[in-house]
Amino acid sequence: RTYSGTETEGQLLNSFVQYFGESLGRKIKRMPLIEETVLPGDSLLTLPVVIIGNGPSGICLSYLLSGYRPYLSPEAIHPNPILHTKLEEARHLSIVDQDLEYLSEGLEGRSSNPVAVLFDTLLHPDADFGYDYPPVLHWKLEQHNYIPHIVLGKGPPGGAWHSMEGSMLTISFGDWMELPGLSFKEWAASKRRNIKSDRVMPEEIACYYKHYVKVMGLQKNFRDNVYITSVSRLYREKDDEDRSHQNENISTQRLEMEDGQKSFIKRNWEVRGYQRATDGSHVPFCLFAENVALATGTFDSPGRLQVEGEDFPFVLHSMSDFGAAISKGKLRGKADPVLIVGAGLTAADAVLCAYNNNIPVVHVFRRRVTDTSLIFKQLPKKLYPEYHKVYHMMCTQSHTVDSNQHSAYTSFPEHNVLSFKPEMKCVLQSASGLKKILKFSVALVLIGSHPNLFFLKDQGHSIGHHSNQPITCKGNPIEIDPYTYECTKEANLFALGPLVGDNFVRFLKGGALGIARCLAIRQKKKHELMESGDGGGDGVP
Repeated sequence: RTYSGTETEGQLLNSFVQYFGESLGRKIKRMPLIEETVLPGDSLLTLPVVIIGNGPSGICLSYLLSGYRPYLSPEAIHPNPILHTKLEEARHLSIVDQDLEYLSEGLEGRSSNPVAVLFDTLLHPDADFGYDYPPVLHWKLEQHNYIPHIVLGKGPPGGAWHSMEGSMLTISFGDWMELPGLSFKEWAASKRRNIKSDRVMPEEIACYYKHYVKVMGLQKNFRDNVYITSVSRLYREKDDEDRSHQNENISTQRLEMEDGQKSFIKRNWEVRGYQRATDGSHVPFCLFAENVALATGTFDSPGRLQVEGEDFPFVLHSMSDFGAAISKGKLRGKADPVLIVGAGLTAADAVLCAYNNNIPVVHVFRRRVTDTSLIFKQLPKKLYPEYHKVYHMMCTQSHTVDSNQHSAYTSFPEHNVLSFKPEMKCVLQSASGLKKILKFSVALVLIGSHPNLFFLKDQGHSIGHHSNQPITCKGNPIEIDPYTYECTKEANLFALGPLVGDNFVRFLKGGALGIARCLAIRQKKKHELMESGDGGGDGVP
């Protein structure tokens, strides 16, 4: 059955529907929620935007869609004279209303996405040169620019930051983790007794993001404990009808609209899932959206070696599991070392964690220690002394040196794991093909993580730079238009953050800017069509 607007029990997202019904002056007869077995009716509400993921990417996009607009501050002077001249040309316009391609031209930064570099240099001018200049922007809330949207997340606002290991400092400065309009430094000063470092703990960042949603008045757009099960096209074009009938994951429906002699086939999204209730039960729902924005990040699925024995219970894939094993005393007094696989910052965190708990470590990684792509090469020693301590050990305490001399830590550069054995042994192979068997107490595989886009058709394999391959942040991000962040292979589907290669919070904000501008332009055109009587739609205007 469908949930009706007059019911008081089992009404998932009821307040959300009531909000839009009242604010838009429309009488909602039925909620945009249906049980999984019920086919959608055309009288259900279609939202302009559904955002999947409530981490910093989703939060920042919601902030801009809620009508907040950045303008060049009256007395601000950007240190880049060319960019400043461009900004002065349209000082009366918000950045959202300006030509982002024009503003981005010629800028360079640590993101491959030009709008990300642009927005970052406006918020943190010359940050990569060590300067701490204030933003050149100030923000205004313009209610008429509000675009109705909903942000769906598994946990509280902040996303994966709520589940990260709390004992480690963030790689970025606290200021770089902040979102527009709320200084992290000022917020932190009011929450902490003293600030020992510009780098902060993940739980502080998570708390900041949760507070940000509240203080900016965005709560009405956020729903927690929501799990997405499918995102598919509700309507297809004529040329796609035959093909879509063959795919049971996509429902095709033709809407006839009396507008002269024209007929239209709507191409909206159907978003299905469930919300976990306080009693643990699952309440299914279905939303319809003109646009979907993917802001899920990449922490869903830990990277795997895909080798024999990797599923043994003594082979772990997360820092949280490793921390739990240490706190429970499972590794206390063990003669055999912990085997850590990986050469990134999470693996380095694990090395530090073991080292600080007097647990011997065997560290295995594929690259040479001189590889210029190692993350340690990109971190200043003065700012990241703990990571350079790990890197120094990687270089100087190799297995090629007397192992008795470095019993607390031994590195195995240019080695691959071939298999794990049930007797808690690991088979390694060097670059020259030489094999070696090591005994360990627990293995920790930390080789990155990948997004889990199982709810998309073909798990999203078709929308990456390399078709028919899994989406990964570095090797195969989602292919987007560089200025609108719309997927080049799927209209009205947007992506931002790690899904498009922007791992750092300071750069993912550019994705929110690009999407907000694109949707603002389309909404304006839609309003013009409706006012002229040349078109319309079943969505929320």
